[in-house]
Amino acid sequence: MPDIDHMGAVDYLVVEFPGGKLPGLPLLVDLVDRGIIRILDLALVRKDVDGSVTQVSVADLVAEGNGELTVFEGAASGLLLPEDIEAAGRILEPGTTGLVVVYENAWSAPLAVAFRKGGAQLIAEARIPVQGLLAALDAAEADRTATAVG
Repeated sequence: MPDIDHMGAVDYLVVEFPGGKLPGLPLLVDLVDRGIIRILDLALVRKDVDGSVTQVSVADLVAEGNGELTVFEGAASGLLLPEDIEAAGRILEPGTTGLVVVYENAWSAPLAVAFRKGGAQLIAEARIPVQGLLAALDAAEADRTATAVG
């Protein structure tokens, strides 16, 4: 586990993929290679069409043609607990594979360290889902159009 005093913000995400292919993983590898994020934990979960959930090893998915996952073998800091993986499996649709990843926003580490050293503390944090952002932008555009026409 990295030194907590020198870490940036830590997030997690759960991504659902149809079937067993995991498109986009080369971009995740690129983010790691460029030092933008650091993977702390990574788990894979499969939900069969009958609703049964199983954790899948990286090696199993590599054997199924997801060779880019090899770099993530052994990514486990202990932050991601078995009950977290089970919860992720419950929200997956049948016939899908889920990627659960806990990652540090490594780009934010120098800023976070400077804030902490200066006595600052994080008092609020939120994420705006892309769907919410798009809806807000569409509404703002509709308001601008209505104002321009009216």
